[in-house]
Amino acid sequence: MLASILQILLGFAVGTFGTLIGAGGGFILVPVLLLLYPENDPNIITSISLAVVFFNALSGSFAYGRMKKIDYKSGLIFSAASLPGSILGAYATSFIPRHIFDGIFGVLLVALAAFLLTKKTPADGEKDNLDQSNNITRIITDGDGTSYTFSYSLTTGIMVSFLVGCFSSLLGIGGGIIHVPALVNLLNFPVHIATATSHFVLCITAFSGSMVHLFSGTLIAGIHQILFLSIGVLVGAQLGARLSKKIHSHIIMKSLAIALALVGIRIFILAFS
Repeated sequence: MLASILQILLGFAVGTFGTLIGAGGGFILVPVLLLLYPENDPNIITSISLAVVFFNALSGSFAYGRMKKIDYKSGLIFSAASLPGSILGAYATSFIPRHIFDGIFGVLLVALAAFLLTKKTPADGEKDNLDQSNNITRIITDGDGTSYTFSYSLTTGIMVSFLVGCFSSLLGIGGGIIHVPALVNLLNFPVHIATATSHFVLCITAFSGSMVHLFSGTLIAGIHQILFLSIGVLVGAQLGARLSKKIHSHIIMKSLAIALALVGIRIFILAFS
C-alpha cells in the first residue's frame, strides 16, 4: 500500500514539473525508476517511463487545449517529422559506439543549458516573432485573449523535429526537453506556446512508442507501476498546466535549462562509468 502511495506521489511530481516545462518528465522518471527497481531490465524501465509520459502528455495536452495554447497545425507537422526520426534513432543504436555518442551529447546538453541560462528570454507577447524570410506564419489567441504572432521556416521545423525524434529514441530521453528550447530559439515560438505544443507532440510520439512496447510484451511487466504512476501524473499535469499561466516565461526556460544540465551530466557520467 505504501509503495503504491509513493508511486502516485512520484507521478504527481513528475507530471507537475514535466508539464510546466513541456518535457514530459521522462528524464526524471527513468533514473528514479532505475534506483527504485534495480532488479528490472532497462527495457522494462523504459517502457514504464514512456507509458507514464504518454498519460502525462495526454492530461497536459487536454489542459493546454482548454487554454488554447497549442499550435495544433504545427504540432501535427512536427509529430509526423519526429516519428521516422525515432525509428532511425532506434536503428542507429547498433552502429554507433554508445559511450562516445553519449559523452559528446552530454557535453552538448550542458552547453545548451549554459546558453539558456545566460540568454535573455523575452516575455510572451512582448513582441511579435516575425521574420519575412520564413514561410509559415501562425497567429494563436489563447483562452485569456492574448494573441501570439510568430513565423518559422517549415524546413527548419521538420529537420529539428526529425533530429529530436532521433536523439530521444537513441538516448532514451523524452524529446520535449530538447524540443522546447529548439522551438523557442530556432523557430521563434513564444515560450508558453512552445511548451504546450511540445506536450501535444510528445503525446503522439509517446503513444506510438508505447504501442511498440505493448506489442513486444515489455509493457505488461510494468503494468502495476504504470497504473499508480499514471494516476499521479494525470493530476500533476493539470497542476503543471495551471502553474504555467502564473509563472513568467523566463522562469520556465531557466527551469528547463537546469533540467537539461542535470540530464547532460547524467548522460556524460554514465558514458564513462
